[in-house]
Amino acid sequence: MVENLLYYGDNLDILRRYIKDETVDLIYLDPPFNSQQNYNVLFAEHNGSRSGAQIHAFEDTWRWDQVASAAYDEITTSTNYPQNVSLVMQSFRKFSATPT
Repeated sequence: MVENLLYYGDNLDILRRYIKDETVDLIYLDPPFNSQQNYNVLFAEHNGSRSGAQIHAFEDTWRWDQVASAAYDEITTSTNYPQNVSLVMQSFRKFSATPT
């Protein structure tokens, strides 16, 4: 067994593919969350000055899409999750769908 291994990516996908049930001690999520911004990697020239080159790193905008819907359905209908997890997700969905 490998200890102190860092995974990068979607935590649900990583947990499902690589981690045995009931073995996780910590999941670290690095904010910002849903900042509604796009983030780029900025490059530097060899002399250290800022380069005009950049690449799109990620978009921090959450959407209710097919992936979110499938995850919600799995959590709220599967017997693999405790009932309180299902109730929290149902409450979250109801709260987030309520107009302000």
